[in-house]
Amino acid sequence: MIFLVIAGAVVSSFVLSLLATRLCGALAWRVGMVDRPGLHKSHAQPTALLGGLAIFAAILLPSVAVLALAKIWAASGPPSWLPAELAGHIPGAASKIPQALGIGLAAAWLVLLGLIDDKFHLGPWVKMMAQFVAAGFVVIFCDVRILTLIGPGLSIAASICWLVLIMNSFNFLDNTDGLCAGVAAICAAALLGASLGMGQWFVSGGLCLVIGATLGFLVRNFPPAKIFMGDAGSLPVGFFLGVLSCLTTYLKLGPSGEIYGWLVPLMALAIPIYDTTSVIFIRLREGRNPMVGDNRHFSHRLLQRGMSKRGTLLTIYLCTAGTAIAASVLPHTTGLAPAAMLFGQTICILMIIAMLESTDKVPASEENLRKVERDD
Repeated sequence: MIFLVIAGAVVSSFVLSLLATRLCGALAWRVGMVDRPGLHKSHAQPTALLGGLAIFAAILLPSVAVLALAKIWAASGPPSWLPAELAGHIPGAASKIPQALGIGLAAAWLVLLGLIDDKFHLGPWVKMMAQFVAAGFVVIFCDVRILTLIGPGLSIAASICWLVLIMNSFNFLDNTDGLCAGVAAICAAALLGASLGMGQWFVSGGLCLVIGATLGFLVRNFPPAKIFMGDAGSLPVGFFLGVLSCLTTYLKLGPSGEIYGWLVPLMALAIPIYDTTSVIFIRLREGRNPMVGDNRHFSHRLLQRGMSKRGTLLTIYLCTAGTAIAASVLPHTTGLAPAAMLFGQTICILMIIAMLESTDKVPASEENLRKVERDD
Protein backbone atom coordinates (compact mmCIF):
# COMPACT_ATOMS: atom_id res chain seq x y z
CA MET A 1 0.00 0.00 0.00
CA ILE A 2 2.82 2.41 0.84
CA PHE A 3 4.31 1.93 -2.59
CA LEU A 4 0.95 2.66 -4.24
CA VAL A 5 0.86 5.93 -2.33
CA ILE A 6 4.41 6.69 -3.47
CA ALA A 7 3.43 6.05 -7.09
CA GLY A 8 0.32 8.19 -6.62
CA ALA A 9 2.44 11.08 -5.35
CA VAL A 10 4.67 10.93 -8.43
CA VAL A 11 1.72 10.73 -10.84
CA SER A 12 -0.27 13.53 -9.18
CA SER A 13 2.72 15.84 -9.16
CA PHE A 14 3.52 14.92 -12.78
CA VAL A 15 0.01 15.73 -13.99
CA LEU A 16 -0.13 19.00 -12.06
CA SER A 17 3.26 20.03 -13.41
CA LEU A 18 2.32 19.12 -16.97
CA LEU A 19 -0.87 21.20 -16.84
CA ALA A 20 0.72 24.09 -14.94
CA THR A 21 3.64 24.25 -17.36
CA ARG A 22 1.26 24.88 -20.26
CA LEU A 23 -0.57 27.57 -18.32
CA CYS A 24 2.63 29.25 -17.18
CA GLY A 25 4.02 29.17 -20.72
CA ALA A 26 0.97 31.03 -22.04
CA LEU A 27 1.12 33.49 -19.11
CA ALA A 28 4.83 34.16 -19.71
CA TRP A 29 4.16 35.49 -23.22
CA ARG A 30 1.34 37.68 -21.95
CA VAL A 31 3.38 39.34 -19.20
CA GLY A 32 6.66 39.51 -21.11
CA MET A 33 8.56 36.90 -19.09
CA VAL A 34 10.58 35.70 -22.07
CA ASP A 35 14.23 34.67 -22.23
CA ARG A 36 15.85 36.14 -25.34
CA PRO A 37 19.10 34.96 -26.94
CA GLY A 38 22.30 36.79 -26.09
CA LEU A 39 25.52 36.79 -24.09
CA HIS A 40 26.39 33.20 -23.08
CA LYS A 41 22.91 31.81 -23.85
CA SER A 42 22.78 29.12 -26.51
CA HIS A 43 19.11 29.11 -27.50
CA ALA A 44 18.33 30.68 -30.87
CA GLN A 45 14.70 31.76 -30.35
CA PRO A 46 12.94 33.71 -27.57
CA THR A 47 11.53 31.20 -25.09
CA ALA A 48 8.90 31.53 -22.37
CA LEU A 49 9.99 31.54 -18.75
CA LEU A 50 7.83 30.88 -15.62
CA GLY A 51 8.36 27.11 -15.77
CA GLY A 52 9.65 27.36 -12.23
CA LEU A 53 6.19 28.43 -11.05
CA ALA A 54 4.73 25.23 -12.50
CA ILE A 55 7.32 23.06 -10.73
CA PHE A 56 6.77 24.85 -7.43
CA ALA A 57 2.97 24.55 -7.70
CA ALA A 58 3.23 20.82 -8.48
CA ILE A 59 5.25 20.31 -5.29
CA LEU A 60 3.38 22.76 -3.07
CA LEU A 61 -0.26 21.88 -3.78
CA PRO A 62 -0.06 18.11 -3.05
CA SER A 63 2.05 18.86 0.04
CA VAL A 64 -0.54 21.28 1.42
CA ALA A 65 -3.38 18.85 0.68
CA VAL A 66 -1.68 15.92 2.41
CA LEU A 67 -0.62 17.95 5.45
CA ALA A 68 -4.11 19.45 5.80
CA LEU A 69 -5.68 15.98 5.78
CA ALA A 70 -3.07 14.76 8.26
CA LYS A 71 -3.90 17.65 10.59
CA ILE A 72 -7.64 16.97 10.40
CA TRP A 73 -7.33 13.22 10.79
CA ALA A 74 -4.83 13.51 13.64
CA ALA A 75 -7.39 15.55 15.59
CA SER A 76 -10.58 13.66 14.73
CA GLY A 77 -9.22 10.22 13.95
CA PRO A 78 -8.56 8.66 10.54
CA PRO A 79 -11.54 7.60 8.40
CA SER A 80 -12.56 3.95 8.51
CA TRP A 81 -11.76 3.40 4.84
CA LEU A 82 -8.10 4.39 5.29
CA PRO A 83 -5.82 1.31 5.46
CA ALA A 84 -4.23 0.77 8.86
CA GLU A 85 -0.79 0.85 7.25
CA LEU A 86 -1.37 4.46 6.25
CA ALA A 87 -3.34 5.48 9.33
CA GLY A 88 -0.34 4.68 11.50
CA HIS A 89 1.68 7.43 9.78
CA ILE A 90 -0.88 10.21 10.29
CA PRO A 91 0.43 11.43 13.68
CA GLY A 92 3.96 11.54 12.28
CA ALA A 93 2.85 13.50 9.21
CA ALA A 94 0.91 15.96 11.37
CA SER A 95 3.97 16.52 13.57
CA LYS A 96 5.96 17.57 10.50
CA ILE A 97 3.59 20.43 9.59
CA PRO A 98 5.62 23.26 11.24
CA GLN A 99 8.81 22.06 9.60
CA ALA A 100 7.11 21.63 6.22
CA LEU A 101 5.58 25.11 6.39
CA GLY A 102 8.98 26.62 7.13
CA ILE A 103 10.57 24.77 4.21
CA GLY A 104 7.72 25.86 1.93
CA LEU A 105 8.09 29.48 3.02
CA ALA A 106 11.82 29.45 2.26
CA ALA A 107 11.14 27.85 -1.14
CA ALA A 108 8.55 30.54 -1.91
CA TRP A 109 11.17 33.17 -1.06
CA LEU A 110 13.51 31.58 -3.61
CA VAL A 111 10.76 31.46 -6.25
CA LEU A 112 10.12 35.17 -5.72
CA LEU A 113 13.84 35.88 -5.89
CA GLY A 114 14.08 33.88 -9.11
CA LEU A 115 11.14 35.67 -10.71
CA ILE A 116 12.67 39.05 -9.94
CA ASP A 117 16.03 37.93 -11.30
CA ASP A 118 14.46 36.44 -14.44
CA LYS A 119 12.78 39.79 -15.11
CA PHE A 120 15.33 42.35 -13.92
CA HIS A 121 18.61 40.38 -13.74
CA LEU A 122 19.79 40.84 -10.17
CA GLY A 123 23.51 40.69 -9.53
CA PRO A 124 25.04 37.33 -8.54
CA TRP A 125 25.98 38.50 -5.06
CA VAL A 126 22.43 39.67 -4.32
CA LYS A 127 21.18 36.20 -5.25
CA MET A 128 23.87 34.60 -3.13
CA MET A 129 22.87 36.63 -0.07
CA ALA A 130 19.22 35.67 -0.57
CA GLN A 131 20.20 32.00 -0.81
CA PHE A 132 22.07 32.24 2.50
CA VAL A 133 18.95 33.78 4.05
CA ALA A 134 16.78 30.86 2.87
CA ALA A 135 19.36 28.27 3.91
CA GLY A 136 19.95 29.87 7.31
CA PHE A 137 16.22 30.05 7.99
CA VAL A 138 15.51 26.34 7.43
CA VAL A 139 18.69 25.24 9.20
CA ILE A 140 18.11 27.33 12.32
CA PHE A 141 14.31 27.34 12.57
CA CYS A 142 13.30 24.11 10.79
CA ASP A 143 16.04 21.83 12.13
CA VAL A 144 17.38 20.92 8.68
CA ARG A 145 20.83 19.69 9.63
CA ILE A 146 23.67 17.47 8.45
CA LEU A 147 26.62 16.08 10.39
CA THR A 148 24.93 16.64 13.75
CA LEU A 149 27.59 14.50 15.44
CA ILE A 150 30.19 17.26 14.98
CA GLY A 151 28.36 19.68 17.28
CA PRO A 152 25.62 22.29 16.76
CA GLY A 153 27.82 25.17 15.64
CA LEU A 154 29.73 23.25 12.98
CA SER A 155 26.60 21.39 11.94
CA ILE A 156 24.71 24.64 11.31
CA ALA A 157 27.58 26.09 9.27
CA ALA A 158 28.02 22.89 7.26
CA SER A 159 24.27 22.62 6.60
CA ILE A 160 23.97 26.20 5.35
CA CYS A 161 26.98 25.80 3.07
CA TRP A 162 25.63 22.49 1.73
CA LEU A 163 22.24 24.01 0.87
CA VAL A 164 23.81 27.02 -0.86
CA LEU A 165 26.14 24.71 -2.80
CA ILE A 166 23.27 22.53 -4.06
CA MET A 167 21.12 25.54 -4.95
CA ASN A 168 23.93 27.04 -7.00
CA SER A 169 24.78 23.68 -8.55
CA PHE A 170 21.31 23.34 -10.05
CA ASN A 171 21.20 27.02 -10.90
CA PHE A 172 24.45 26.59 -12.84
CA LEU A 173 23.14 23.35 -14.37
CA ASP A 174 20.22 25.16 -15.98
CA ASN A 175 22.26 25.96 -19.09
CA THR A 176 20.85 23.52 -21.68
CA ASP A 177 17.33 22.44 -22.60
CA GLY A 178 16.13 19.64 -20.34
CA LEU A 179 19.35 19.40 -18.33
CA CYS A 180 18.44 20.74 -14.89
CA ALA A 181 15.01 19.06 -14.72
CA GLY A 182 16.26 15.68 -15.96
CA VAL A 183 19.28 15.57 -13.66
CA ALA A 184 17.14 16.69 -10.72
CA ALA A 185 14.68 13.84 -11.34
CA ILE A 186 17.51 11.29 -11.44
CA CYS A 187 19.13 12.66 -8.28
CA ALA A 188 15.77 12.68 -6.49
CA ALA A 189 15.19 9.06 -7.53
CA ALA A 190 18.56 8.10 -6.04
CA LEU A 191 17.76 9.82 -2.75
CA LEU A 192 14.33 8.17 -2.82
CA GLY A 193 15.95 4.75 -3.06
CA ALA A 194 17.97 5.54 0.06
CA SER A 195 15.11 7.06 2.08
CA LEU A 196 12.62 4.28 1.29
CA GLY A 197 15.10 1.69 2.51
CA MET A 198 15.36 3.56 5.79
CA GLY A 199 11.56 3.83 6.19
CA GLN A 200 11.54 7.64 6.01
CA TRP A 201 8.13 8.26 4.48
CA PHE A 202 8.01 12.03 4.99
CA VAL A 203 11.22 12.54 3.04
CA SER A 204 10.22 9.92 0.47
CA GLY A 205 6.95 11.73 -0.19
CA GLY A 206 8.77 15.00 -0.80
CA LEU A 207 11.19 13.34 -3.19
CA CYS A 208 8.29 11.76 -5.10
CA LEU A 209 6.78 15.20 -5.60
CA VAL A 210 10.12 16.55 -6.88
CA ILE A 211 10.39 13.64 -9.33
CA GLY A 212 6.86 14.13 -10.66
CA ALA A 213 7.16 17.93 -10.89
CA THR A 214 10.46 17.91 -12.76
CA LEU A 215 9.38 15.13 -15.16
CA GLY A 216 6.09 16.91 -15.89
CA PHE A 217 8.01 20.08 -16.70
CA LEU A 218 10.56 18.14 -18.75
CA VAL A 219 7.87 17.19 -21.28
CA ARG A 220 7.91 20.77 -22.59
CA ASN A 221 11.49 21.55 -21.65
CA PHE A 222 13.12 18.67 -23.53
CA PRO A 223 14.92 19.90 -26.68
CA PRO A 224 13.72 21.88 -28.46
CA ALA A 225 12.43 23.54 -25.29
CA LYS A 226 9.13 25.41 -25.38
CA ILE A 227 9.62 26.85 -21.89
CA PHE A 228 12.45 27.42 -19.41
CA MET A 229 12.30 27.07 -15.64
CA GLY A 230 14.54 30.09 -15.03
CA ASP A 231 16.03 30.91 -11.66
CA ALA A 232 12.50 30.68 -10.24
CA GLY A 233 12.76 26.94 -10.91
CA SER A 234 16.42 25.99 -10.64
CA LEU A 235 16.90 27.61 -7.22
CA PRO A 236 13.91 25.96 -5.48
CA VAL A 237 14.61 22.62 -7.20
CA GLY A 238 18.15 22.68 -5.83
CA PHE A 239 16.81 23.86 -2.48
CA PHE A 240 14.30 21.01 -2.19
CA LEU A 241 16.94 18.42 -3.10
CA GLY A 242 19.40 19.95 -0.65
CA VAL A 243 16.85 20.03 2.17
CA LEU A 244 15.57 16.49 1.54
CA SER A 245 19.15 15.19 1.36
CA CYS A 246 19.75 16.74 4.78
CA LEU A 247 16.59 15.23 6.27
CA THR A 248 17.43 11.71 5.12
CA THR A 249 19.25 9.43 7.54
CA TYR A 250 22.01 7.44 5.86
CA LEU A 251 24.05 6.07 8.76
CA LYS A 252 23.90 2.37 9.61
CA LEU A 253 25.12 2.17 13.15
CA GLY A 254 24.80 -1.58 13.50
CA PRO A 255 27.15 -4.20 14.92
CA SER A 256 29.62 -3.67 12.11
CA GLY A 257 29.48 0.10 12.62
CA GLU A 258 29.14 1.20 9.01
CA ILE A 259 29.07 5.00 8.88
CA TYR A 260 29.89 5.51 5.23
CA GLY A 261 26.26 6.32 4.46
CA TRP A 262 27.04 10.03 4.74
CA LEU A 263 28.61 9.72 1.28
CA VAL A 264 25.17 9.05 -0.26
CA PRO A 265 24.17 12.70 -0.98
CA LEU A 266 27.66 13.49 -2.29
CA MET A 267 27.42 10.56 -4.72
CA ALA A 268 23.79 11.19 -5.70
CA LEU A 269 24.53 14.85 -6.48
CA ALA A 270 28.07 14.28 -7.73
CA ILE A 271 27.51 15.48 -11.32
CA PRO A 272 25.93 18.86 -10.43
CA ILE A 273 28.53 19.43 -7.71
CA TYR A 274 31.41 18.54 -10.04
CA ASP A 275 30.10 20.77 -12.82
CA THR A 276 29.80 23.72 -10.44
CA THR A 277 33.17 23.33 -8.75
CA SER A 278 35.04 22.72 -12.03
CA VAL A 279 33.50 25.77 -13.72
CA ILE A 280 34.26 27.98 -10.72
CA PHE A 281 37.85 26.70 -10.72
CA ILE A 282 38.24 27.49 -14.42
CA ARG A 283 36.85 31.00 -13.96
CA LEU A 284 39.10 31.73 -10.99
CA ARG A 285 42.12 30.36 -12.83
CA GLU A 286 41.38 32.71 -15.71
CA GLY A 287 40.92 35.66 -13.36
CA ARG A 288 37.18 36.03 -13.99
CA ASN A 289 34.22 36.46 -11.66
CA PRO A 290 33.18 32.90 -10.64
CA MET A 291 29.51 33.92 -10.48
CA VAL A 292 29.27 35.30 -14.04
CA GLY A 293 27.97 32.77 -16.56
CA ASP A 294 29.90 31.48 -19.56
CA ASN A 295 30.07 28.51 -21.96
CA ARG A 296 32.49 26.34 -19.99
CA HIS A 297 30.08 23.84 -18.46
CA PHE A 298 30.31 20.12 -19.24
CA SER A 299 27.19 20.35 -21.42
CA HIS A 300 28.72 23.17 -23.47
CA ARG A 301 31.87 21.17 -24.07
CA LEU A 302 29.87 18.27 -25.43
CA LEU A 303 27.93 20.62 -27.69
CA GLN A 304 31.16 22.14 -28.95
CA ARG A 305 32.38 18.67 -29.88
CA GLY A 306 29.50 18.37 -32.31
CA MET A 307 27.06 16.41 -30.15
CA SER A 308 23.38 17.21 -30.56
CA LYS A 309 21.47 18.65 -27.65
CA ARG A 310 19.64 15.38 -27.11
CA GLY A 311 22.88 13.41 -27.30
CA THR A 312 24.42 15.77 -24.76
CA LEU A 313 21.46 15.31 -22.43
CA LEU A 314 21.53 11.54 -22.66
CA THR A 315 25.28 11.50 -21.96
CA ILE A 316 24.88 13.60 -18.83
CA TYR A 317 21.77 11.69 -17.78
CA LEU A 318 23.75 8.43 -18.01
CA CYS A 319 26.65 9.87 -16.01
CA THR A 320 24.20 11.07 -13.36
CA ALA A 321 22.43 7.71 -13.32
CA GLY A 322 25.79 5.96 -12.85
CA THR A 323 26.55 7.90 -9.68
CA ALA A 324 22.90 7.86 -8.58
CA ILE A 325 22.54 4.07 -8.71
CA ALA A 326 25.66 3.68 -6.60
CA ALA A 327 24.32 6.24 -4.11
CA SER A 328 20.95 4.51 -3.73
CA VAL A 329 22.61 1.13 -3.11
CA LEU A 330 25.28 2.37 -0.69
CA PRO A 331 23.14 2.59 2.50
CA HIS A 332 22.13 -1.06 2.08
CA THR A 333 25.62 -2.49 1.73
CA THR A 334 27.48 -4.31 4.48
CA GLY A 335 31.21 -4.07 4.76
CA LEU A 336 33.86 -1.60 3.69
CA ALA A 337 34.81 -3.33 0.42
CA PRO A 338 31.38 -3.04 -1.29
CA ALA A 339 31.06 0.57 -0.12
CA ALA A 340 34.52 1.39 -1.48
CA MET A 341 33.64 -0.17 -4.83
CA LEU A 342 30.47 1.91 -5.13
CA PHE A 343 32.30 5.09 -4.19
CA GLY A 344 35.07 4.15 -6.62
CA GLN A 345 32.49 3.88 -9.39
CA THR A 346 31.47 7.49 -8.76
CA ILE A 347 35.10 8.64 -8.80
CA CYS A 348 35.69 6.82 -12.11
CA ILE A 349 32.73 8.55 -13.73
CA LEU A 350 33.95 11.95 -12.55
CA MET A 351 37.46 11.18 -13.81
CA ILE A 352 36.07 10.33 -17.26
CA ILE A 353 34.31 13.69 -17.32
CA ALA A 354 37.49 15.45 -16.17
CA MET A 355 39.49 13.77 -18.94
CA LEU A 356 36.98 14.89 -21.54
CA GLU A 357 37.23 18.45 -20.24
CA SER A 358 41.02 18.47 -19.99
CA THR A 359 41.41 17.37 -23.61
CA ASP A 360 38.97 19.94 -24.96
CA LYS A 361 40.68 21.74 -27.82
CA VAL A 362 37.59 23.46 -29.16
CA PRO A 363 37.41 27.18 -28.30
CA ALA A 364 34.44 28.14 -26.16
CA SER A 365 32.97 30.46 -28.77
CA GLU A 366 29.40 31.58 -29.19
CA GLU A 367 29.54 30.72 -32.90
CA ASN A 368 30.25 27.05 -32.16
CA LEU A 369 27.18 26.83 -29.99
CA ARG A 370 25.08 28.68 -32.57
CA LYS A 371 26.21 26.20 -35.26
CA VAL A 372 25.26 23.25 -33.07
CA GLU A 373 21.91 24.90 -32.42
CA ARG A 374 21.22 25.25 -36.15
CA ASP A 375 22.32 21.69 -36.91
CA ASP A 376 20.22 20.17 -34.15
